[in-house]
Amino acid sequence: MAASTRAVELALAAGAAAQDKMANDVVALDVTTQLALTDAFVIASAPNERQVSAIVEAVQERLSQLGCTTLRQEGLREARWVLLDFGDIIVHVMHSEDRGFYDLERLWKDCPRLGVPPTSA
Repeated sequence: MAASTRAVELALAAGAAAQDKMANDVVALDVTTQLALTDAFVIASAPNERQVSAIVEAVQERLSQLGCTTLRQEGLREARWVLLDFGDIIVHVMHSEDRGFYDLERLWKDCPRLGVPPTSA
C-alpha cells in the first residue's frame, strides 16, 4: 500500500516550506510498508538552531493553510532535532550535525522517496 494522496500532498507542501527557508537535503519518504504509525516522513536539516526553528515555523504555517494541525511536537526548545507529528506525515527538522550522526535515510533506505521538487528561488 502506498501513501495516501493527502499524505503525499502534505509531504510535498512541508518539503517546499522547508526549502523556502533554505533547508538542506529535503527528503520525503513513503513509510507505509514499514510503519503503521504514519504514511510519510519528511526530513530536512539546517546548519544552526535558529534556522531549524525557522523551518519548523514555516512548515507548521504551510500545513495549517492546508487545514492540518500539529498533533505533537518534540525538541523545539533545543532546536537540534524537532519532530512534528501531523498524523498523515511526520516531519523531522534536524541540525546538520545530528542528521549526519543519526542518518535516518539509511535507516529507512527501503522506503520509496516521494519527489520533493527543487525550489526556484
